[in-house]
Amino acid sequence: MDSSWYSPAQAFGYAAFVLGVASFLQTDDRRFKLFMAGECLAYVLHFYLLGSPTAVASSLVSLTRSLLALRTRSPWIAAAVVAANITLGLALAKAPADWLPLAASCLGTLALFLLQGIAMRLVMLCGTCLWIANNLIAGSIGGTALELVVAVVKLSTVWRLYRRAPQAA
Repeated sequence: MDSSWYSPAQAFGYAAFVLGVASFLQTDDRRFKLFMAGECLAYVLHFYLLGSPTAVASSLVSLTRSLLALRTRSPWIAAAVVAANITLGLALAKAPADWLPLAASCLGTLALFLLQGIAMRLVMLCGTCLWIANNLIAGSIGGTALELVVAVVKLSTVWRLYRRAPQAA
């Protein structure tokens, strides 16, 4: 694990940070998903260099998921992506913490394909919390920073959606 601030591994983490923040700034869904795919690709390289195989696998599945989500919201595709995550976990996980990125990816998949509005964002926020824990354990500086920013953005968005929703009397 190379957690030096200036290592090539961290450089890819910083790239993931920039692409991830850029994705959440997009108002066009297609551009959002494309930037997210770029973030996932940077994460693949980042976690490979950090020596975290389950995070690499999860990021590859998330990259594929982002590209598939450009074309469909099929529950069958979501089930296939979740199954791929579980299969990779069974093959690669050696410690309980190895399941963190895989569980996060499963939550993100279910949220993106099956939910919307506040419910989607809350499930994605749970996945973000799992990524924060994974990134702290893996020594990912850019990844931890990204997920902390994403958590704040998601909480802010949930709050804005809640305030806009008609209140039951």
